[in-house]
Amino acid sequence: MKILHLDTNHELLINQLNDFGFTNHEDYISSKQDIEAKIHEYDGVVLRSRFTIDKQFLDAATSLKFIGRVGAGLENIDCGYAEQKGMYLISAPEGNRNAVGEHTLGMLLSLFNKLNKADAEVRQGKWLREDNRGIELDGKTVGLIGYGNMGKAFSKKLQGFDVEVLCYDIKEHVGDINAKQVPLAVFQEKVDVVSLHTPQTPLTLNMINTEFINQFEKSFWFFNTARGKSVVTKNLVSALKSGKILGAGLDVLEYEKASFENLFSSELPEAFQYLIDSKNVLLSPHVAGWTIESKEKLAQTIVDKIKAKFC
Repeated sequence: MKILHLDTNHELLINQLNDFGFTNHEDYISSKQDIEAKIHEYDGVVLRSRFTIDKQFLDAATSLKFIGRVGAGLENIDCGYAEQKGMYLISAPEGNRNAVGEHTLGMLLSLFNKLNKADAEVRQGKWLREDNRGIELDGKTVGLIGYGNMGKAFSKKLQGFDVEVLCYDIKEHVGDINAKQVPLAVFQEKVDVVSLHTPQTPLTLNMINTEFINQFEKSFWFFNTARGKSVVTKNLVSALKSGKILGAGLDVLEYEKASFENLFSSELPEAFQYLIDSKNVLLSPHVAGWTIESKEKLAQTIVDKIKAKFC
């Protein structure tokens, strides 16, 4: 079987596939049009998020048996059409779930204790102890929206704290020893912290909007290490201004390009400028699952799934 690799990944991915007898070709620079012209020669393709795998691409891929995405989500692939053509879809949420769990916890503790604000002030010669008095996580109710690989990893990280952990998911019976599954109404009544761990689907696009936010009984802290387009940024900003949302940790943004490799290139929207200027907002460039360890684990997960299916 011939596999075309469209993005660089950990070297073990190609090395192990070579050892298993696959033929591996790499093309990290050609245009999508040029890739489409030769994709019919390949049995498999492996990528991160370089470009969208749409119907036109899939129609050109007449020999393709599988698509491997070195990451958690498959929203850049027309999954339904690929499955109609009998293609096997592979993703690797197991590979970076621990990294996402740790990153989310880090953002939460940093915001609660004003660490970024305090660090910046001390570097400027300011010693403002009372102004940087933090709050403790113990005693809070933490709510997770989406309880798959990422949500479960985060709930596991919370077990060292004296917190109640609730989860809400459209799937039934996903709760476990680390998080109690509850209806949305109960979730919105009780939580102090909301952490988003959902894939990007038609159901989750623009899900976090003013109507949704205002249904929560208490003001709350908000964290998003899932997908940026699940949040309407201007509505989030309005909630931050009103105090309905006490602070936000955002690893992903509505304005990201589909490849996740860049932000927009035009003028900054007003809402994003507010996030940049806010002391109670923490931003990172879509790196929650982007650790040295997860790079290796993601690649190994893809190898293992290809091997299990085709060897």
